[in-house]
Amino acid sequence: MKKIFSLSVVSLFSFLFSVYQVNACTNFLISKGATVDGSTMITYAADSHVLYGELYYWPARDYPEGSMLDVYEWDTGKFLGRIKQVKHTYTVVGNMNEHQVAIGETTYGGRGELRDTSAIIDYGSLMYITLQRAKSAREAIKIFAGLTNEYGYYSEGESFSISDPNEVWILEMIGKGPGNKGAVWVARKVPDGYICGHANQARITTFPLEDGKTSISSKHLDKIFDPGITTVYAEDVIKVARQHKYFKGKDKDFSFADAYAPLTFGGARFCEARVWSGFNKVTSGMDKYLSYAMGEDLTNRMPLWVKPDKKLTVHDVMEMMRDHFEGTPMDMTKDIGAGPFACPYRWRPLTWKVNGKTYFNERAISTQQTGFSFVAQSRGWLPDPVGGIFWFGVDDTYSTVYTPMYCSINKVPHEYEVGNGDMMDFSDDAAFWVFNQVSNFAYTRYNVIIPDIQKVQYELEMKYINEVKGIDMAAADLYAKDPALARKFLTDYSVLQGSNTVKVWKKLYAYLFTKYMDGNIKEKAEVPKGYRFHNPKLKQPGYGTDWYRRIVEDTGTKFLYKSSGKGH
Repeated sequence: MKKIFSLSVVSLFSFLFSVYQVNACTNFLISKGATVDGSTMITYAADSHVLYGELYYWPARDYPEGSMLDVYEWDTGKFLGRIKQVKHTYTVVGNMNEHQVAIGETTYGGRGELRDTSAIIDYGSLMYITLQRAKSAREAIKIFAGLTNEYGYYSEGESFSISDPNEVWILEMIGKGPGNKGAVWVARKVPDGYICGHANQARITTFPLEDGKTSISSKHLDKIFDPGITTVYAEDVIKVARQHKYFKGKDKDFSFADAYAPLTFGGARFCEARVWSGFNKVTSGMDKYLSYAMGEDLTNRMPLWVKPDKKLTVHDVMEMMRDHFEGTPMDMTKDIGAGPFACPYRWRPLTWKVNGKTYFNERAISTQQTGFSFVAQSRGWLPDPVGGIFWFGVDDTYSTVYTPMYCSINKVPHEYEVGNGDMMDFSDDAAFWVFNQVSNFAYTRYNVIIPDIQKVQYELEMKYINEVKGIDMAAADLYAKDPALARKFLTDYSVLQGSNTVKVWKKLYAYLFTKYMDGNIKEKAEVPKGYRFHNPKLKQPGYGTDWYRRIVEDTGTKFLYKSSGKGH
């Protein structure tokens, strides 16, 4: 059944989620000066074992004066209350709107006693309502402050990525406690030429206090559109921390993260390690923060942002989202948990006990429980409806395909639309299920199967990256003459590519299943002259020398072949 989300936030929130929170996500923020083409980008992997990956969509709409909007909690579908609707809302495709504004998030939790469950605005509502109302990243920050001030902030501590064609901002927020409406927060613009990241751990420590030139408090929020302002914060962010005895030093030494989300071993190893690993892929010198990422030295804190060694392409940023700590001491393909086929995935729980001691698995950027992920790319040299590309993928980031969805399209591909299957209802033409078929089959013999997947993945993504150059030119020219026709052109292209991605992936699954079935590796063989058929070439490489050694070490002579034995 086709579902179009346009009348209220309830349409999404009551449909998407059960009682589990999407609270294990990864974001990277790429400033304009850090990219080859001068675009800005943010990434987001929405990781939850019960999150169904699909592409959300709200068309632009006009509302009568006095209209109200029902708000439902994003994670549970719980009705939270009603807020005033604006007269006009913008088209939103996924987490990007028609003005090239994009928003992502990661939950850090923080001080649990600060959650206000009497409030109306949860973090999911905050994102998607703001996307329907903001024309720039700075306006989005202002809307964040306005909504939480008026209606209260319902959720735990949250880090947000906010971008537009010119700027990227990281904003961290937490409530003030039951009965105290609003939230305390800090927003910082990522310096041009730098990249930032967050992954379920608050990352903003100290920040410049109000000087009216580069930093302002919410008391002077009307000045947020001054381009010189690079830091904005809630005027009572330090006061609330003092009231709760989270901080007692001088104002200039106040650290948001240390006050509201004190760092632990888990915060470093499970969360900051992901940011470190993404940075490490594009920036040299990150080895000096390895002890911090591994939770061994929490004082050796990693910077909020770093400068990459070279300017990044959109494909470079896609690759930042594909990581299992390869080549580091945390490499998930190297320990015994990887099995005989170097599988970098570990089934949950994340921590486990042996002989009364607690142990853990690594938590990498790429993980099996990703519902969807994206790279939102905003390009200021093009008209907004043409400039924004929402590169969207479902399932595990390591084996997904980021497919281009222009930010102004009028509909989304059937294979990705909400209502085509769900977490407990299989649909054979839903992207989420098709991609899960491929990835879950790959987990059975990972080191052999993943190269076949990566080959097709790379071909598709490079095809799209090269194609959009021509699509951009044609659409920009068309937009100057007929904006509506340009949107239709971009819609037709985006829908076609979404369908194409799933079509190719279905064929890939059939190929992989045929080739690797039953633990064998088969290849077609030519039928010799005079034969009706010929069996395929067959390889049975077994488990590999290292794994056989481990079996012998564990079992001794149990499986030792006796030369006097007969038969096999």
